[in-house]
Amino acid sequence: MMLRFVQYTLGLLLAATLVVGAAAPPAQAQTMDDKLRTFVLFHKLEYVPEPDGRPIGLEATSWIGGDVNRAWLRAEGEQSTLHREGEVELEALYGRLVSPFFDAVAGVRVDRAWGAGGKTRAHLAVGLQGLAPYQFEVEPTLYVSQKGNVTAGFAASYHVLFTQRLKLESELETSAALQAVPEWGVGSGVNDLGLGARLRYELHRKFAPYVGYDHHWAFGETADLAGEHASSGAFVFGVRIWR
Repeated sequence: MMLRFVQYTLGLLLAATLVVGAAAPPAQAQTMDDKLRTFVLFHKLEYVPEPDGRPIGLEATSWIGGDVNRAWLRAEGEQSTLHREGEVELEALYGRLVSPFFDAVAGVRVDRAWGAGGKTRAHLAVGLQGLAPYQFEVEPTLYVSQKGNVTAGFAASYHVLFTQRLKLESELETSAALQAVPEWGVGSGVNDLGLGARLRYELHRKFAPYVGYDHHWAFGETADLAGEHASSGAFVFGVRIWR
């Protein structure tokens, strides 16, 4: 199953690289955008000791490009350590700097679930990502699936520095849908809210172990579909790595 995840990731990274290569910046932007660079961040690589599946969770972001035009790859998923099941969301996006603090992004998202009742779906995606006032990192995105279902997601995070090495990151995520998609556990209206916090210590500037806690609530039709899992929380243990 992990091999399948790697294959999806590498395929979309290749597609994203081709996008940025085809989208050369205009001549007046060459002074800002003339050097091709790469960045990879494993924001979360963690173990969740919950009784249902004890999953390994992953959240990663990478980009290739310059100061104005970039190809982005986002990946988020989990693999159970008790069962042969898991899920992943992969996004390949073209991003362009539209203000000193924000990129506009557009591209595709592919969702894949495996195990009992494995399934796949695809979306078009458009949104923003950047730094809002008071140093909040925000990521609002609108999605339209291959069947015309419309959903929206919003994520925000904030960092508190206790020392140069000890840092606390708090996060908020929420989503909403215009149409119900029961096979994916999605109801119409506001779907869910997730809150989390991770305290990390940077042993090295690019490597930081952390401990944290996440809590997730489902609402309305989504809560009905989730049943006993409509509200759940768990401690997490992991590492944050970037290059």
